[in-house]
Amino acid sequence: MIRIRFSVRCTRGGFTLIELLVSIAIIALLTGLLLPGLAGAREAGRSTACASNLRQLLIANAMYSDDYQGHFAPGAADFVRNQQRWFGSREASSGSFGAGGPLTTYLGERPQQVAQHGSALVRTCPSFAPTLDDLAERGAGFELGCGGYGYNNAFVGTQRRKAPGQTWVVTSDLAGSRAARFVTPGWTLAFADSAFRDRREAVVEYSFAEPMFHAAYGPPGRADPSIHFRHGGRSASVGWLDAHVSPHAWAGDWASGLYGDADVGVGWFTRELTNRHWDYEPASSPR
Repeated sequence: MIRIRFSVRCTRGGFTLIELLVSIAIIALLTGLLLPGLAGAREAGRSTACASNLRQLLIANAMYSDDYQGHFAPGAADFVRNQQRWFGSREASSGSFGAGGPLTTYLGERPQQVAQHGSALVRTCPSFAPTLDDLAERGAGFELGCGGYGYNNAFVGTQRRKAPGQTWVVTSDLAGSRAARFVTPGWTLAFADSAFRDRREAVVEYSFAEPMFHAAYGPPGRADPSIHFRHGGRSASVGWLDAHVSPHAWAGDWASGLYGDADVGVGWFTRELTNRHWDYEPASSPR
């Protein structure tokens, strides 16, 4: 008689508690390892988009110069009235700037786009967008509608001459300087990531990338920095007059002290105490 033996193999369905806890721990560990890399990748993408925006601003200003006998766009035409900026205009001396600046057409901006977003997308640095949203919600700031970038209005957006005492005085703010006046356009700042420190230990949007020293009024006094080092690792994107864009590390926050000394990421990209990366005269490579 043949006996047939059957063997039954039991398979478990599911995890034991220990296996489940180990799996969760492994997933948490992998997530912790991946998240910094993902955050870095997102910031790298925002920095790339920021550099692209600056390049478009540089090209727009170069196109303006071609159409206006070599003059760059004015940064704040008829500044005493306080109604015009390089990116827009307003009907009163306070409030938000809308479309209607000298570069508006060259940037392809539409009034309804500016009205909807507060500032056109090409002028909105992705890394600065959350700050802009907060400022818009609170109605805070004094350059509303600017976006995330500042212009070298001190020299590129204004016409100057050198007076006795080596002081640069304004001859006109109704037009920018001629491109031919700048000896080293490759190291002359045109646009940069910009913001301004306020007394609440925060930043507000700001239209200008100020030089280290006030350029116009008697002996030059120190200026407050407005270059904003908002990208990962304290980096700011700077656009130069020859239309190239480069990242620069924070080098110091030497300032007047009027707005306090809170560390809000605003400072300088060079330790040289000079305006020569802003003015008409030769500049060396920033250190």
